[in-house]
Amino acid sequence: MTTNPLTQEVSSGRPPASRRRSSPHKRAIAVFVLPFGVLFSLFYAIPVGYAVWQSLLKVEREGTFGVAREVFGGFSQYEQVFSNAPFWNSVGRVLTFGAVQVPVMLGLALIFALLLDSPLVKGKKFFRLAFFVPYAVPGVVAAIMWGFLYSPNLSPFKAVTENVAFLSADLVLWAIANVVTWVYVGYNMLIIYSSLLAIPTEIYEAARLDGAGQLRIAWSVKIPLVMPAILLTTVFSIIGTLQLLAEPQVFRSFSSAVTSSYTPNLTIYSTSSIPNFSLAAAFSVVLAVATFILSFTFLKVTQRKGNK
Repeated sequence: MTTNPLTQEVSSGRPPASRRRSSPHKRAIAVFVLPFGVLFSLFYAIPVGYAVWQSLLKVEREGTFGVAREVFGGFSQYEQVFSNAPFWNSVGRVLTFGAVQVPVMLGLALIFALLLDSPLVKGKKFFRLAFFVPYAVPGVVAAIMWGFLYSPNLSPFKAVTENVAFLSADLVLWAIANVVTWVYVGYNMLIIYSSLLAIPTEIYEAARLDGAGQLRIAWSVKIPLVMPAILLTTVFSIIGTLQLLAEPQVFRSFSSAVTSSYTPNLTIYSTSSIPNFSLAAAFSVVLAVATFILSFTFLKVTQRKGNK
């Protein structure tokens, strides 16, 4: 009578050979994940945790000129955040900014990506580089350059800037929007263009056999297939909009309409410069939660529409 080796291993309490062989894979996975885990903990999880802890502290002094010391203050900093009208005005301002700027930017990125993917366009390498070059310019440098172009006293286009007050309170937000659009159109275009390159050519051939032209293929085939890339760039843009800092910070040198609380991140930066790190941390936590909720809600809404 012969016995099954697997039965012997089970009866003896030892794990089967297949299970024993899987253990080296677990070690390999741990080795590959460890560098990411260490970096994620050091530069994301720990700073976020520290910011949350810092937001729960407050500064107390003994007398007017006493030594300042940090004590646990509970949610007192968050009470100041939710009662701070300039901060919420800045949130509303960047939401208005994003409602106009993000669709324009992504619309241009989609058009440029479709043009680069079209067989009718020549010189694709040149135009791909030309569209992407503004993204290679640091945001601060781009803001300084556009600030000089907008300034009536410094701009080489005085005929325009003397008649259109780009740096006035009514237009400075959209002047900043132009800078952001100029910088990030090429970045978003590359994401969408990469998605277009991944579409099998057989789909285009089938559409041509059905009599579809280039416009019809772009509208009915390409855009639906790259919709995940468009949604991804939209989420990135929503997050970037709420984190707007470099451009308005530079524009404070050109326009008095840009105040220290013009955007949420500018409010946080100004608060930390007082310095009031606990209140700045509370602002940061609230802004991070608001960004997460807005991005998550957008993804859920788009997923439900896609499933219908």
